[in-house]
Amino acid sequence: MTDKVSVTSTDSVCGGESLGRCFADLHVHIGRTNAGNPVKISGSRNLTFGNIAREAEERKGISLIGIIDCHSPGVQQDIDNYLQAGEMKELQEGGIAYGGTTILLGSELEIREPGMGPAHLLVFYPDIASMKSFTKWLEKYMKNVHLSSQRVYVPARKLQQEVYERGGLVIPAHIFTPHRSIYGSCAPQMAQVLDLERVSAVELGLSADSEMAGLLSELDPYTILTNSDAHSLGKIGREYNELRIAKPNFQEFEKALKRKEGRGVAANYGLNPRLGKYHRTFCGGCSYIIDEADIAVERCPYCGSTKLVRGVQDRIRSIADRREPAVPAHRPPYHYQVPLEFIPGLGPAKFEALLRAFGTEMNILHQVSEQELSEVVGSELAGSICAARVGRLALSSGGGGTYGKVDKSKGLSK
Repeated sequence: MTDKVSVTSTDSVCGGESLGRCFADLHVHIGRTNAGNPVKISGSRNLTFGNIAREAEERKGISLIGIIDCHSPGVQQDIDNYLQAGEMKELQEGGIAYGGTTILLGSELEIREPGMGPAHLLVFYPDIASMKSFTKWLEKYMKNVHLSSQRVYVPARKLQQEVYERGGLVIPAHIFTPHRSIYGSCAPQMAQVLDLERVSAVELGLSADSEMAGLLSELDPYTILTNSDAHSLGKIGREYNELRIAKPNFQEFEKALKRKEGRGVAANYGLNPRLGKYHRTFCGGCSYIIDEADIAVERCPYCGSTKLVRGVQDRIRSIADRREPAVPAHRPPYHYQVPLEFIPGLGPAKFEALLRAFGTEMNILHQVSEQELSEVVGSELAGSICAARVGRLALSSGGGGTYGKVDKSKGLSK
């Protein structure tokens, strides 16, 4: 049996501090408060603040979890209750500790500039007092402050100013998806919408990788994050980051985004873009996913319809200022990793058996040998899990809101 992954397994020393590996998923929604009140309408009912913390700490093995929707007064009441009961505690360096996991308090907000489409931004604050103060400000510019991902009726730059003056961070969310993102539905350049000096990082979303981002020179200065945007407990950690930090807290996270004092993102772990829901253009007329080499598609080649949802790959190519991607030297490796839930044949019973044997999902994905896996779930599934670690499972593309799939008929890719 393999032990749980350590939160800060030392891999370097910087300025007298030991830096280590920390797995982080920084975009997880809340479905309901503990009182049963809705927050994210499309989120699972059991997706509460406490359940997310337990899932991250006990099953996923994620040491830094960004819980979005903490601007909601009902969620803040739940947080206060956990703090008062001693089940959780605020850290001086920012964040809320639950066992070996630290929670970052976040919010997802919608902006819409005149003449442009909507886009979502992630906002993070170091403590509950700052988040409550932000909520009081939001109430003046939001129709329903209790719900997730609501529109804020102020200019985007005004929102950024308010966040940074309160000690927060702004991170544009799922920047390429065709619905509610900076590049996918809002504008061809981020500078047309946001103050670039008040952007701490960018989040790719599930249908793009860092090489695709390398087609836009505007993104070169920014740290890239890969997060799950989870709407259920099981989706937590389907994309995540490996941070190089001393401890999981807000201050260290901020240093990692700025790449200061040896901190940084050591690796991004994400879906192969082909598995993403919006990778290729989708025809609303015949439900055909246009996965052809030619991206200049105005009509569906199958039925001729113009009812197309432009895929992420096709959108990026249409706004790119480079013919070939140029990945900045500071950008870490992007590892294609198929989440365990995508692996054919790995049902709930076998997944639970793996967790009983090896502790957490991060352990299964990063630490356990193929031989150890085969002793629990058999050689075929063990082989698939190990192939998933390195992106060698053959895939069919997703599009139009439908995930891609692992294609068992094609065997392993090279």
